[in-house]
Amino acid sequence: MAEQGLLAKYVSNSESKTFHESLLPLSVGHTSIEKSAYLEDLRNKVGKLQDDINAFLTAKMEEDKHEDMAGSSKIITGVDEKKEEDFYGEEDVEDDS
Repeated sequence: MAEQGLLAKYVSNSESKTFHESLLPLSVGHTSIEKSAYLEDLRNKVGKLQDDINAFLTAKMEEDKHEDMAGSSKIITGVDEKKEEDFYGEEDVEDDS
């Protein structure tokens, strides 16, 4: 039986990173207790995977900002939120669970 898990992959021109979380196995003839444990594990691991991805992307954004600042002699007075949303995606703050 293949290992069950969650997998997410980040790929850019300069880097790639794989995020993985293993899940509890769920047999074919599972009981309701086993199913509940599996679903609880799934919910927890999705949250952990999301936290790991968010931390990674936040670090990437900071790296990009530092590279932009180092390559430019202009003083940056603010963040262009529209540009960041277009590049990294918009965060759905209402959906944080």
